[in-house]
Amino acid sequence: MAIQIVSVNVNGVRAAFRNGMPAWLDEAKPDILALQEVRAETEDLVRLFNEYEAERGGEQWHILHDNATAKGRAGVAVLSKLKPEAHRTELGPKTFDSAGRWLEADFKIGKQTLTVISTYVHSGEVGTPKQDEKYKFLEAMQKRMKQLIDAGGLVVVLGDLNVGHTELDIKNWKGNLKNAGFLPEERAYFDTLMNKQGWIDVGRAAHPGVDGPYTWWSNRGQAFDTNTGWRIDYHLATPKLAAVASNYKVHKAASYAERWSDHAPVAVHYDI
Repeated sequence: MAIQIVSVNVNGVRAAFRNGMPAWLDEAKPDILALQEVRAETEDLVRLFNEYEAERGGEQWHILHDNATAKGRAGVAVLSKLKPEAHRTELGPKTFDSAGRWLEADFKIGKQTLTVISTYVHSGEVGTPKQDEKYKFLEAMQKRMKQLIDAGGLVVVLGDLNVGHTELDIKNWKGNLKNAGFLPEERAYFDTLMNKQGWIDVGRAAHPGVDGPYTWWSNRGQAFDTNTGWRIDYHLATPKLAAVASNYKVHKAASYAERWSDHAPVAVHYDI
């Protein structure tokens, strides 16, 4: 069964819909859609996506959503045309607030279980509590991903992870060595995930040894037009799932004016 899974940081789903996301949905036709920075209520997601489908005679979405503790912040979701079997939102110790940043959804594909995770890692800020929270989240994420990969199943971790792993992932990497998003301490977590735990970065596997393809561009200057970007939106798959991945594509808008988010959707086909 061929399934197209897409991940995108929508930077506020209501604004994304106003600015052109429905037209992209018509073209992309995802089977499973992982969203980050939803910044809306569950009823907003239901209204936006299912009213859109009703207008065009499409199949209704199954919607899972975990809101952030602080209203109007973060928020992750998994939308699917397949009915989910189960979902989980807990990450890290009970004293740690991961609300709106980690959502696991299980789907039955034949006799196999596919687990799709939408996650939004903190952007961080050097020398502030924001960076401390980012490290706490990366630590909890690393521990959970070790459990998942050790189980040997079909799992993909999707989302805006707010870290460029290598120099190939940021156009201006020399100017960001001391900034959140490209700190050695942050990148070390990704070394562990890929090099020690065995997760496959599907985007890098599809584009070895080249710059990008970038998935986020600053709103400052001409970053989008000059493609001065960052590759911080990922599909991290277990080896078993990565082996059936194909058609990796970054859906970069044709122009700055045609964007409906500051991030581009990242799509992959998985033949399960």
